[in-house]
Amino acid sequence: MKDLVIKRILVTGGAGFLGSHLCERLVAQGHDVLCADNFYTGSRRNVAHLLDNPNFELLRHDVTFPLYVEVDEIYNLACPASPIHYQHDPVQTTKTSVHGAINMLGLAKRLGAKLLQASTSEVYGDALRHPQTEDYWGHVNPIGPRSCYDEGKRCAETLCMDYRRQHGLDVRVARIFNTYGPRMHPRDGRVISNFVMQALANEALTVYGDGSQTRCFCYVDDLIDGLIRMMNLPTPVDMPVNLGNPHEISMADTARRVIGLARSESALRFEPLPVDDPCRRCPSIARAQALLGWSPSTPLDAGLMATIAWFRRLRAAAESHMFAMSDATARTAHHQD
Repeated sequence: MKDLVIKRILVTGGAGFLGSHLCERLVAQGHDVLCADNFYTGSRRNVAHLLDNPNFELLRHDVTFPLYVEVDEIYNLACPASPIHYQHDPVQTTKTSVHGAINMLGLAKRLGAKLLQASTSEVYGDALRHPQTEDYWGHVNPIGPRSCYDEGKRCAETLCMDYRRQHGLDVRVARIFNTYGPRMHPRDGRVISNFVMQALANEALTVYGDGSQTRCFCYVDDLIDGLIRMMNLPTPVDMPVNLGNPHEISMADTARRVIGLARSESALRFEPLPVDDPCRRCPSIARAQALLGWSPSTPLDAGLMATIAWFRRLRAAAESHMFAMSDATARTAHHQD
């Protein structure tokens, strides 16, 4: 920490799941952090513990509009990342990825700032190559219900590389694979949050298809470490870099793992597979290992236990609030009688 250069850092989508963890880590390192979020899927609650820190500033802002600030680095994380949220308003989702990237790249160009673009494993679509390497162009349906997110992120990558080639901008593109952990939105429709919420309520866990489709789950602390390492590389990165955990696990096995760790009485309920849902997803992280010296280190069970504990506290707080509300209502009714 003695040699740390204090930087002014903008994190768009900074009140979201990943963004709030990134802001927290950067503030802990002593940097001045400007968190910009329109609170579509993010929440002030995620960064409430940072609001009194003099190194942290929260700004309500939508990245589809230009932003005029002075910063040294930009992490562009702004975009809903779960199908339920990004399919709610697909046109706005595409605008957030494309217009947001244009605005943040323009800001970085004006300032001479470094920019890290959060991309996604969804750019590989229903991949025909396993594991997915960064030179794979993907197998994506450009007109399907998921394409607002997939193609929006692919276009954002194109813009990043064109700004690099045309303007010499220092951009880094991280392709993020399934990440989980505390502060996930409880109703975001992603598999870990769905499974945990259902398990804690002793409801049947919804498994789509026959449960044989796979994902690779990376704990949020590991992912944030990878993003910061990527931004801190002294030289630009001329290709995207996968960040994810290469340990592949089926959906059915994941559901059973969550049930066991949550000590739940839930069973499994099988539903039809959604349109364009990828059958397999697994990153090659050889490039991240070579460039960043990065590999995820959190075992799945340990990460799931921390995530389950967070959701359990969230449920307890909600139940306590509902009890207090009903008690207050009852006392008011008694007083009126």
